[in-house]
Amino acid sequence: SDGSDGTCTFTNKRGGWTGNVPGTISVRRSDDSLRYNCKTDDGRTATGATVSTYGSKHLASVVFLDLGITDAITDKHRSYAASLTIPVKKRTTPVSKEVSSNAMSDTYDDLKKLNDLKEQNIITQEEFDAEKKKILNK
Repeated sequence: SDGSDGTCTFTNKRGGWTGNVPGTISVRRSDDSLRYNCKTDDGRTATGATVSTYGSKHLASVVFLDLGITDAITDKHRSYAASLTIPVKKRTTPVSKEVSSNAMSDTYDDLKKLNDLKEQNIITQEEFDAEKKKILNK
């Protein structure tokens, strides 16, 4: 849904198909749901299913209805949506690998010192909040 690259596996009772997304994947029609299991290149996953619909065909004024006669006949009159949007979770901004434990330690030390100043009534709560925001946004 967000244009990410990845792979998807689609399955129904007729088989299984895997392909890259975004892209086009051809599947066999079936009277059951087309299940999908997708994974983006950055590791997000999405699973779900889409149902098949029955589009009746007229042949010599006879309408084929899905009465369970034989799968081979009825399944060729079924279809899935021509295009499928698969919802994936929004990307989360990963913590930069460049952030070292020293930087984390410095941030902790700065916050601790700031908290000490507030507890000693040297600075107000408003000053504490403003400075804390600056420290955390470095």
